[in-house]
Amino acid sequence: MERCPLNGLASTERPIFVNMIYRAATHPLASLIALTGCVLLVPMGLRLALGWSDPLGYLSDLGIGGLLVALLQRRAWWLTLPVLLAWSALTLATVELVSAVGRMPTPADARYLIDPQFVENSSGGGFAHPWLAALQLAALGVWLIVQWASRAQPTPRLPRHAWALSVLLLLAHGALQSWRPTEADQWNVFNLPHQLITTGIAAGQDQARQWIEGDAVEPAPAMAGLTRLDLAGEPLLAAPGRARNVLVIALEGIPGAYVEANRKALNSRYQENLMPNLSAWAERGMNTPDYVLHSHQTIRGLYAMLCGDYDKLDDGTPKGVEMLNQTQRNQACLPAQLRQQGFSTHFLQGAGLRFMAKDRIMPHIGFDTTLGMEWFTRPNYLEFPWGKDDKAFFEGALEYVGQLQKADKPWMLTLLTVGTHQPYSAPDEYLQRYDTAKQAAVGYLDDALQSFLAALERQGILENTLVVITSDESHGIDDVRLASSWGFNLTLAPEPLPTLKAGTYGHVDLTASILDYFGFAVPTSLSGRSLFRDYPTGREIMSFTNGKLRYHDGKGTLTECDFLQHCRDYRSEGFLADRAVYAGQYSGHRARLIDARATALGQTLLGTPQNQHYQFGSTEKIPLAAQATNDWTDNLIGAQYLEMPQGSQTRVSLTIRALEATPAAYISLKAKEFEREVPMGLPTNVAVTPEQPLVMDIRFDNPQPRKAFSFHLLGHGSGAIEISDFSVVIELPEQADPPLYLGEGEAGHEVQSS
Repeated sequence: MERCPLNGLASTERPIFVNMIYRAATHPLASLIALTGCVLLVPMGLRLALGWSDPLGYLSDLGIGGLLVALLQRRAWWLTLPVLLAWSALTLATVELVSAVGRMPTPADARYLIDPQFVENSSGGGFAHPWLAALQLAALGVWLIVQWASRAQPTPRLPRHAWALSVLLLLAHGALQSWRPTEADQWNVFNLPHQLITTGIAAGQDQARQWIEGDAVEPAPAMAGLTRLDLAGEPLLAAPGRARNVLVIALEGIPGAYVEANRKALNSRYQENLMPNLSAWAERGMNTPDYVLHSHQTIRGLYAMLCGDYDKLDDGTPKGVEMLNQTQRNQACLPAQLRQQGFSTHFLQGAGLRFMAKDRIMPHIGFDTTLGMEWFTRPNYLEFPWGKDDKAFFEGALEYVGQLQKADKPWMLTLLTVGTHQPYSAPDEYLQRYDTAKQAAVGYLDDALQSFLAALERQGILENTLVVITSDESHGIDDVRLASSWGFNLTLAPEPLPTLKAGTYGHVDLTASILDYFGFAVPTSLSGRSLFRDYPTGREIMSFTNGKLRYHDGKGTLTECDFLQHCRDYRSEGFLADRAVYAGQYSGHRARLIDARATALGQTLLGTPQNQHYQFGSTEKIPLAAQATNDWTDNLIGAQYLEMPQGSQTRVSLTIRALEATPAAYISLKAKEFEREVPMGLPTNVAVTPEQPLVMDIRFDNPQPRKAFSFHLLGHGSGAIEISDFSVVIELPEQADPPLYLGEGEAGHEVQSS
């Protein structure tokens, strides 16, 4: 009787279905089929399930997946398994990031997509697509079963040149992209490994070009159209506006497509009505359909709208942080200008202030009062890791406006919500009403904003207040063209204004517009146009979102450049449009001019990124939580997204004291680059008491440029601490000071790393 190793049973003693499984697992082709399922069928299946339907995406999966099959087919299981695990984690993390923020990872992002902490913080501890994780685990499980069942059998060989077919598919992908580029989002066209390979090839070609051309210098592009202050348009109002106060409401991540007036004006095929209340208010005010967001990240959006300038269109140090070392340019920002005109100026957000250094930036640009989550006394309606849910936030904001109304002084108040930041949270009744948590959070925001605006109207505040409702950035919408750059600007004023404002505008125009409304002098250091004027001609404008650099020349041409510095022209009257006519592509000199414009707009406020000194410490008393569980929401310091040039040295000095004698505070310091942790031997869980402060001098070299480099200072315990010093100095090595002397009786550490 036939015997087999499976449980020591004869084949006739096993159930029929077990025999069927065993025979399938030991089939000569079972190993190849199981491997193909993991690296080819699962990725292509999720493309189909998620609607990522561009044929080039399937071609990319076939090419990269085929190469993996050829590479791994006859390898030992213990060599193959780590590759399959990494592949599965990369696929899952990519889908989760696209789901969370509506964009495919950039090549820099790829370094942290396999970071489980990043995935957890982006998804709130759960996956937006748990079925994908289950499918990947099932595919890996099948592969392991097949490996075990057929371990005694020889693995069939693939044809010698099997890899050549995959290479041909990838070459065909590149040829099709060059011949007729697609407008589809990058995740529709590439899988991440293919994107990384393509980026590497492009970088090599660029280095070769530079080597061939030597020290040839590209001519500087014309910049006046992007940087000048243009108030030559015809005013909408015959006299300065009648409003007494200014209220700016920035809604976290909301794209312009959520406003019905925008969709109709641009003939958008996107028809989901997620914010009907906001859309109704848009019918009562002036709405700007072609309104451009210049970049991602809240701090960059706030800088552009409040300081009338483009932030850096890359991952360099935000200009708001650089402005901390400026004493003149900050005086041109909107709150400083209104303060000079007799306004009291206030900033209120629903999250902690220290992340991204808003606790220092906002006072520096002219806010008399800067408040965050700690100001609110009422409890949340639901748990949310970033801070106040939107209903609780707007109820608190209404109380704050009531306090401002009691003062005999005009006021400016800027509000920033956080409830529509990933991970998205909403009450159960909203989660049941919508398909996704993201949609539910947007619906919850819409109702909270409606209650707030209706209360302002009942109290008569809208009769003498200029209200601007906008967003800091866009969290994007799948398959909606330019959704990551599509913003909105809804203006409510005491005067009648046109319902739709024609022309192309963006965040860079907001400061000049509000000053122009009141008839105040506008500093010439600002850029942009006024929303309260009509212009007979178009204007130049730029954005960098979703990994693409976009430039409109104001004459009917929109240029879009990808990470390969391949640019495509489209005939488009404005920047934003549901459709645009493809007008050709190019690379080389013309493409480099587009990039040079972005570089010029992002020119550091400090002249050079070398030899800079930032101070993030203060005398503020910081209460500690019992535990620090989240590197982002629990961060105690604002030193994020710094740029460190190649060849420089970074020095960090910090002094932290516990303010109360009851048990010690415990301090940890982490460094991250593009959100991925960088091992540097930094202190972890160091006890700090009033008698034993933590004093450190940390130095490390930057042999390669560092961008999006962040420090995360975490503390837990009881009582409170004071971070009297947290300075970051970026300098040339020969200009660095000698190591700090750490006095006796202090907990001193000197850490050097490279």
